[in-house]
Amino acid sequence: MKLVNVILSGGVGSRLWPLSRKSKPKQYLPLIEGESLFELTIKRNRRISDNTIVVGGIDNFKLSREAFSRTSVSKFCEIVEACPKNTAAAIAFAAFEADPDDILLVTPSDHLIQNTKSYYSAVNKAVELAKQGYLVTFGLKPNRPETGFGYIEFEGNDVISFHEKPDKKKAGNFLTKNNFLWNSGMFCFTANTFLEELEKYSPEIYRTAKRAHFKKSGIFINSLLNEQIPNMSVDYAVMEKSDKIKVIPSTFKWSDMGSFEAIYNLIPVNDKRKILSNLYLGGDKKVEFIGVENIILVETDDVIMVLNKDSSQEVKSIYERLENDSPSFLM
Repeated sequence: MKLVNVILSGGVGSRLWPLSRKSKPKQYLPLIEGESLFELTIKRNRRISDNTIVVGGIDNFKLSREAFSRTSVSKFCEIVEACPKNTAAAIAFAAFEADPDDILLVTPSDHLIQNTKSYYSAVNKAVELAKQGYLVTFGLKPNRPETGFGYIEFEGNDVISFHEKPDKKKAGNFLTKNNFLWNSGMFCFTANTFLEELEKYSPEIYRTAKRAHFKKSGIFINSLLNEQIPNMSVDYAVMEKSDKIKVIPSTFKWSDMGSFEAIYNLIPVNDKRKILSNLYLGGDKKVEFIGVENIILVETDDVIMVLNKDSSQEVKSIYERLENDSPSFLM
C-alpha cells in the first residue's frame, strides 16, 4: 500500500483572467515569492507521498514537466487528457493508473496551504479513515462569509450534507454556526474504493473513463474516447451520493487562490503593489488611486481590467463572454 499524491492541473483559472490564460493557467504563474502554486504543491506533498500522478490537459502538460524540473523531482506519472472532463474523470484516470490498494491523496494544483504541520496532521487522519474504506474530504473552518466556495455541514467526522456556493446572506448564516466547513476540493481514499463507488453511482463515467484509460497511447488519453466521458465533478458524481463519506475538519491556513480577492488578502499591507486599500497587479508602472477604495487594477500586455475587490467572483462571467466574442484574449 502506497500513498500517491494525485495532482489535478486541468483548470484554466478563469476568475484570475487576464493574468491566467489558457496558455499559462494560474497554477503555473510565479505568484508566491517567485514560485508557482504547482511547484508548491509538489514540494508540500513529496515529503509524505511515495509517488505522484499528475492529471492535466494537452495544453499544459509541458508546463507541468517544467515545474517538476524546477523542484528536482524526476519520478512522476503523467496522464494527459485530450479534453478535460472535470474532476470525476480525472480522478478515475489516476485510480485506474494506481494499484487497487494505493491510497490516493487528491490535491488540486492551484491551492495555497500554510501551516504544513497542521496539514500533515490532517492528512494522517484522512489516511487512517481511507484505510477503513471511507472516501474522505477535507473541510476548512470558515472565517468570512465566502460565496465562492461550497460548504459541508458536519458532525465530528460525519458529513450531514453538502451545500452549493451560497449567496451572501446564506454564507453569513453558515458562519454563525459551528458545524459548517468550506469544501476544499481535496480528497483521500483508496483507488479501489473510489472506483467501486464511481461505478455504483456514476456508471457511465466509470465505463467511459475505464475504456479511455485502457486505450491511451503512452501518457495520452485517446481524444475520441475522451470526448465520450460525461463532464461532471467528483462531488456530483460520487461524494454527494455515497454513504462512505467522512470529513476531516482542518485548521491549516488554506486558499484556493481562485480570485483576485484571494490574492488581495494574501499580499501584505506593506507590499508596494498595495496602495492604500487598492491593489495593482501585472505591471511595473507608477500607479496612484484617488478617491476610490478596494479597487484592483490588473494590467497585461493586451488587457487592462479594473474591478472592485468584492466583485472578484464576477470575473468568470467576463471570461465566459470572451470565449464566444474574443477568444484570442484568453490565449
